[in-house]
Amino acid sequence: MSKNKLKTEKPENKKPKGAAPNPDVLKKDKEPEVKVKELVKDERTHKVMGVFFLLLSVYCFIAFTSYLFTWEDDQDKVFRYSTQELLIGDVKVDNLLGRLGAYVSHNFFFNGVGVAAYLFCYFFFIIGVNFIVGRRVFRVWRNVKYILFGLLFVSMTLAFLAGGFDFPWGGALGNALNKWTSGFVGKTGTALLLLVAGFSWLIWKFNFDFKWPEKKVKPPKPAPVAPPVTPLAAAAAAVTPAAATPPPVKEADRKNGLREDSGVMVIPPAAEEDLDEFSPMELVEREEITVIPSHVPHVPPVVPPAPILNEPEEEEEEGEELMLELKELPEMEEGEDEDPGPLLYIEETPAEEVAPTPKKKNAPQEVAFEIKPTFQDEEEEVEEVAAVRPVVPADPYDPSLDLRDYQYPTLDLLENHNADKVIVQDTSELEKNKNQIIDTLKNYDISIQKISATVGPTVTLYEIVPAAGVRISRIKNLEDDIALSLSALGIRIIAPIPGKGTIGIEVPNVKKTIVSLKNMLASEKFQSSTMDLPIAIGKKIDNENFIADLAKMPHLLMAGATGQGKSVGINTLLVSLLYKKHPSQLKFVLVDPKKVELSLYKLIEKHFLAKLPGEDDAIITDTKKVIHTLNALCIEMDLRYDLLKEAGTRNIREYNNKFTQRRLNPLKGHRYLPFIVLVVDEFADLIMTAGKEVEMPIARLAQLARAVGIHLIIATQRPSVNIITGTIKANFPARVAFKVSSKIDSRTILDIGGAEQLIGQGDMLVSFNGELVRLQCAFVDTPEVENVAEFIGNQKGYPDAFLLPEYVDDKDSDGKELTLADRDPLFEEAAQVIVQTQQGSTSLLQRRMKLGYNRAGRLMDQLEAASIVGPNMGSKARDVLVKTDAELQEILNNLL
Repeated sequence: MSKNKLKTEKPENKKPKGAAPNPDVLKKDKEPEVKVKELVKDERTHKVMGVFFLLLSVYCFIAFTSYLFTWEDDQDKVFRYSTQELLIGDVKVDNLLGRLGAYVSHNFFFNGVGVAAYLFCYFFFIIGVNFIVGRRVFRVWRNVKYILFGLLFVSMTLAFLAGGFDFPWGGALGNALNKWTSGFVGKTGTALLLLVAGFSWLIWKFNFDFKWPEKKVKPPKPAPVAPPVTPLAAAAAAVTPAAATPPPVKEADRKNGLREDSGVMVIPPAAEEDLDEFSPMELVEREEITVIPSHVPHVPPVVPPAPILNEPEEEEEEGEELMLELKELPEMEEGEDEDPGPLLYIEETPAEEVAPTPKKKNAPQEVAFEIKPTFQDEEEEVEEVAAVRPVVPADPYDPSLDLRDYQYPTLDLLENHNADKVIVQDTSELEKNKNQIIDTLKNYDISIQKISATVGPTVTLYEIVPAAGVRISRIKNLEDDIALSLSALGIRIIAPIPGKGTIGIEVPNVKKTIVSLKNMLASEKFQSSTMDLPIAIGKKIDNENFIADLAKMPHLLMAGATGQGKSVGINTLLVSLLYKKHPSQLKFVLVDPKKVELSLYKLIEKHFLAKLPGEDDAIITDTKKVIHTLNALCIEMDLRYDLLKEAGTRNIREYNNKFTQRRLNPLKGHRYLPFIVLVVDEFADLIMTAGKEVEMPIARLAQLARAVGIHLIIATQRPSVNIITGTIKANFPARVAFKVSSKIDSRTILDIGGAEQLIGQGDMLVSFNGELVRLQCAFVDTPEVENVAEFIGNQKGYPDAFLLPEYVDDKDSDGKELTLADRDPLFEEAAQVIVQTQQGSTSLLQRRMKLGYNRAGRLMDQLEAASIVGPNMGSKARDVLVKTDAELQEILNNLL
C-alpha cells in the first residue's frame, strides 16, 4: 500500500504535464548571461585596454622625468615613511604625479634598472597602440627582445660609468651586475665586455659592411652590339603600351614579398611557432590573418587609386563581421591601419568610379568574405626575350638555314578582342550571390566559417570553409538547390577542392569576358617559354594563362557537343604553335572529314604540312587516304625508332642534339627529325566509316609515337564508348572536355562528371597531370587564322610539303607479278644505294629512301631478278653481287 501511495501522490506545487500556461502569472525575466570568452574577444575590450596602456606609458614618462629633478627630497621621504603611510597618509612630495609617482619612480630607478626604466614607457606605448588599432603595427615580441637587452646593457653600462655618483644611474640591477662582473673579470675586462656587447648589437641590427679598399682596375670598354629585333618582338612591343622603366625592387621589400612597382602587398602566412609576429589582439583570439598574394603585375601608366572604404553606420549585435575584398589591394605600409569592418577594395580607373555598396542591416548570416586575385597577365616587352638566344658555335648543324629568311608571324595579324583585358567584377552581383549561398546553406542547417570569391573570365569560384562537423556530402547534394536560388545555369560544386580545405562553387558570370589569343601569345610566360611544343589553351578562373607542352601531354583528346568550341580550340592550338616554331622544327598532318574546318591551312603547305607522296592536297579528307596516311605515320614511327636505335638515343630530343652536333653521319641515313602533330577534326566520322582500319594505327601511334616526336590531337563531337574506346583513352592522359549533353558523356571523356554543367562558348575542363582545371578557351577568329596563313604562305618555302613514307595497301598489290618490265621508278636509285653501301638490306632501303616495308620488299625482289643482290637468306642481309658502279651501269643499260 505504501508503495502505491508513493507512486500516485503528486506534490501540490508541481504543474500537471500538458497544462496550459496561466496568463495571470508573469514569467521571470531571463537574466543575461555574461560570456567571458566573448567579452575578452570583443573589440571594445581591446580598445579599452589600449587606452589604459597608453595612459600608463604617459604616466610613467612624466613620473620618471620628474624624478630626475626631485629624487633627493623624494628618496628621503620614501625611505623614511612606510608604504602604507606614503600611499594613504598626508606626506608631501615634490614629484609632479604625487606620492604614487614618487613611489613608482623610486622603485623603477633605485630598486630597479635606473635610467633604463624609460624602456618600460616604450613597451607600454607599443602595447597600447596595437590594442587600439587592432592590428600588428609594432612587432611586440621583437621589441621585447630589444627591451630586455637594453635593460641589462644600459643599466650595467651606466652603473660602470657612474660608479661614484649618488644618483642611481644603473639602479640596483646595474650595480649588482657591475659588482659581480668587476670582481670576476676586473674593471678592464668589464669595459671590454660592455664594448663587445654594444658593438655586436650594432652589427646585428645594422649589418655594417666591412671592406678593405681595393685597387680599382678599369676594364676595357666592350663595343656596343645592337640586339636583333624579330618581327614577333616588334609586334609585341606595338601591342604593349609604352611604359617607363619600372622602379627597382628593394632588397628588404623583396624578402617581405612587397613590390614597389606592383602596388600590391603580399603578407606570407606566419608559422604557428612564430608567436612574436602576432599582435595582442591576435594572441587573444588565436586567429591567423593572411593576405593572399596578388598576381597583378605592374602597368606603369596606371596609378592605383586609393581604396574606397564603406564604413557601416551601425554595428550589428549578432554574427561576425563581414569583410569583402577585391584583390587589387593598394600597397600598405607597416603602420597603416586596417579597419576590421566591412571593407570593399576596388581598383578603379580615373575614367569611372565604383559606387559604394551599403551593408544590409538584417543580413542572414555574416561570415568573412573575400574576393581572390585574378591573374592580370600583362603583355611584356618581348625585345629582351627575342634578343636572348643560346650561344652556339658556328660549326653545329642548323636545320633552319634552309629557310634562313623565314619570318615568324607578327602579333598585329591577330585582333585584341578584349582591349581592356580587365575582368568585369560586379560587386553587387558578388554580394548577392554570396548572400544567396549563405541563405541556402542556412536553410539546411549548414553553417560556414568563411567564404571567398575568385572572379574569372566566365565563372566565379566561391570557396567555402564549412564549420566543424559539417559533412561535405550534404553540401554536394545541394547543387540543384543552390542553382535554383542563384537562378544561374551551370552551377558546379567541387567538394572538396584538391589541395585545399575548402569546397568550391562555380557560378557563371552575368558579364563574360572574351579571352583573346593575342594577349596570351604576347605574354611573357609564352614568349620566354622553353617548351618543345608550347600551346596556349586558355585562362584559369584566376585569369592566369594556362600554357602547356604538347610534347609532355603527349597526346590530346578533345570532345564536346556541336557548337561548343572544338574547332576554335584546334585553331588556337595550331596558331600558337605557328607563332613559336620554325618550319624545319614542326610539321602538321591535318585530317578534316568535314572538308571545311582546316582548309585555311592549305596556304602553309610548303612550310608546315606533311602529306603522302603523289598527293595533290595536303589536307586529307578522303577516308581511304586517311587510312594510308595513318599507316604511313606508323612507318615513319618505325623508321625513326630504327634511327634512334642506331644513334644510341632514347628520344627525339637526344637524337636531334646528336645530329646538330654532327655526331651522326647523314650518309648512313641519319637526318634531322622535326616534330609531327597529327590533327583529326572529327574522329567519330572516321570510326563510323573505317572502323578498325583507323583505330589500330591510331592506337599504335598513341602507344609508341611519343618518344619519336609524333603527337596526336583528336577531336570528336560524339564522346561515346564505341568511339572513344578503352585503348584510345588509356593512351590519351590529357583530355579536354567542352560542354556535353549528359553526365555519361562527361564520364566517358574525363572519367568524372562536370562537363555537362559547363556553359558553352569555350568553357571547358582540362584533365592534365592528374588535375582537373576549368578554363576559358582563348578565342581566335577565322579571319585571324587566314591572316596568319597568308603571312606564312607568302614567304619562300620548301619545294614541296614534307613527304611521309609511301604506303601501299596489300589489297592493291595482290595478284600483280613483279617483273623487270614493270619495275619501280625508284629501281635505279635503290640499286645505287645497295651497291654503294654493299648491304642487301630491306630496312636500309626503308631508311635511306623513306619507303614502306612493302615497297622496299618489292624493290629488293626486282634487284634479285636483275642479279644485283642474291636470294633471301632469312634474317641475314642479302649478298650484293655487283661490286662497282661500272658493273651496275652496264646492267642498267642492258635492262633498257
